[in-house]
Amino acid sequence: MPEFVAAVDCGTNSTRMLISDGTRSVERIMRITRLGDGVDATGRLAPEAIERVVQALSEFRVLLDRHGVQEVRATATSAARDSVNRDEFFDAAEKALGVRPELLSGIDEGRLSFAGATAELDPVDGPFLVLDIGGGSTEFVVGSSQVEGLLSCNVGCVRLSEKWIATDPPLPEELLACLSVVGSHVDDVVREVPAVSQARTLVGLAGTVSTTAAVELGLAEYDRDEIHHFRISKAAVEDVFRTLATENRSERIQNPGMEEDRADVIVAGLSILVKVMRQLGFDECLVSESDILDGIVADLVGIGGCTG
Repeated sequence: MPEFVAAVDCGTNSTRMLISDGTRSVERIMRITRLGDGVDATGRLAPEAIERVVQALSEFRVLLDRHGVQEVRATATSAARDSVNRDEFFDAAEKALGVRPELLSGIDEGRLSFAGATAELDPVDGPFLVLDIGGGSTEFVVGSSQVEGLLSCNVGCVRLSEKWIATDPPLPEELLACLSVVGSHVDDVVREVPAVSQARTLVGLAGTVSTTAAVELGLAEYDRDEIHHFRISKAAVEDVFRTLATENRSERIQNPGMEEDRADVIVAGLSILVKVMRQLGFDECLVSESDILDGIVADLVGIGGCTG
């Protein structure tokens, strides 16, 4: 019997788990839980948001027991970093999951995401720019076989949506505000991580990128094999952005590949992807469904060489 380990990530927008032995995955599950609802404005995790995550973690605990998983690493990222009551959440999460989440810095988050995203890639196609678009933060990580430069920026699909988008569909000035905010962060990346100018391949991670690929492919149901390592052109990204940004939520969810629970933050998320591709001159994005969870699993089984 193989020994499975598990990685659990409590993100700003979603709560996810991967159960794997390092080579074979038996469970990869995601729940939209919106832990970061309102955190940018209040600095606190809302009780109802904590409860949504706890429910997901309780579901995960059942699967962990079913597969006999003994070693679990749980992490929390941007929303927990920004909240003054994170320990209240950690207490509830530990009770549900049996493991206390570890608060990752943006740097550690980026390193683990890079390890997961590049494990299957040939270093000769590098340097890679791994772009991990989260709910509250976005990590920019440059390197070929190892990290050469990294910056974590406080911009994400939930944070942008809450701060700059008040109408549905967004007004042109709201979209411009999102693009402008992202542009200032990209300027920071160019200044702080000079190696970004040498990156040959853009690798996009997380729900915004995979949903954009699914919409472009017209997938009626999620298909990891179709999305993973799909190359989406800049023109296609711009087209999906233009389409979703001019639709209201009820119209948006009619697009094959569009998750209903992501429909209200996808436009802000796409503004990040679009602006990065425009500003840094990438003609395509390699979509990766391997991410921080895979990086954590690799670390647990001793094949990643990356510590968080």
